[in-house]
Amino acid sequence: MTAPVFIQHGHAVSALGMDAERMRHHLFATHDPDTLRATDAYSPGRVLALGCLPQDAVLPSIDFAPAWQRSRNNAMAWAALLPLRVHVQAAVERYGPQRVALIVGTSTAGLDEGEAAARQLRASGSFPLGFDYGVQELGDVAAFASAALGIQGPAHTISTACSSGAKALASAARLLRSGMVDAVVAGGVDALSRFTVAGFGALEAVSAERCNPLSVHRKGINLGEGAAFFLLGREAGPVRLAGWGETQDAHHMSAPDPTGRGARMAMQQALDRAGMRADQVDYVNLHGTATAHNDAMECLAVHALLGGHTPVSSTKPLTGHTLAAAGALEAAVAWHVLQDNPEGRLPAHWWDGAMDPALAAVNPVAPGQALGRPVRTVLSNSFAFGGSNCTLLLESAA
Repeated sequence: MTAPVFIQHGHAVSALGMDAERMRHHLFATHDPDTLRATDAYSPGRVLALGCLPQDAVLPSIDFAPAWQRSRNNAMAWAALLPLRVHVQAAVERYGPQRVALIVGTSTAGLDEGEAAARQLRASGSFPLGFDYGVQELGDVAAFASAALGIQGPAHTISTACSSGAKALASAARLLRSGMVDAVVAGGVDALSRFTVAGFGALEAVSAERCNPLSVHRKGINLGEGAAFFLLGREAGPVRLAGWGETQDAHHMSAPDPTGRGARMAMQQALDRAGMRADQVDYVNLHGTATAHNDAMECLAVHALLGGHTPVSSTKPLTGHTLAAAGALEAAVAWHVLQDNPEGRLPAHWWDGAMDPALAAVNPVAPGQALGRPVRTVLSNSFAFGGSNCTLLLESAA
């Protein structure tokens, strides 16, 4: 029998907060926590609702790293990794540094620093003193984190847009099941930048108001930033990564396959790998970006596989769409739903309640809704540009 994979420890930082207590408070709020921020910091002259880190957030110093690794992206990653450090060090001491791996999903790397350098180049004709293009390399996060944690096993970056963070956890599970390593640090991180906001704005996909998934009145996505990391291993932990599924639509550069076939297959693969039936899923964390294409495709896929009764919600009205970090951040949502939750409280689907009648029937979670018993299983969807789909199935190990 294939050895189970457990998520032993985890931590996340996002618009929901910088610590677990604040994150849980917002996730299970019965009144709208309103965690997004109206700002033009990344879109001068145009105020947008963004999932920024809280205004009182203080990122840890990473002055110990080489200058070319001192990006805000890496500082955010370090903020999520620091609470795990003692557990990672214990794994390194127990198994040896070569038997611990690190996998991270990211898409922004040091874009913000690159933009600032480009602005100075245009203004003065020269880059800032000490600027190194390496700060923008996608592999930089894995190099930084593995060195900072003393990990010498496989360390790599996954960059498949919005499925990256989820795929990092799936890749960690495969490494563990292969026997190549005994522990894996896995997760995702993305920081906001003007470049990213402008890019999505050019696609006419960005809403100036808070996103409104599933609503007939939706106007597009809110971008966000965040980081979430986990320590996974074969020894028992509070949550089991019971299954995962990965598919590729190859339908369009930025639009999903409207039939939802790839998304449905990813969910089915996760169930099959876990040896579970669809009716055993207690809650679905939707990709839920509030674009017409995603809402239509995802509702079709969820309804086809699970029917219209399983509770579902999108947490992106709370966090914004954190891009490559989204799958890992929403795994952290599942982590909290599956632990210390005897009433089975579920994250509300914050929206205007005006369901788009063109969508296949799903069951959005109402504020304060609970199962009346502990949640046993959570299905978490991440669907990316280019049709890169990843679904994680997390199960309480209690």
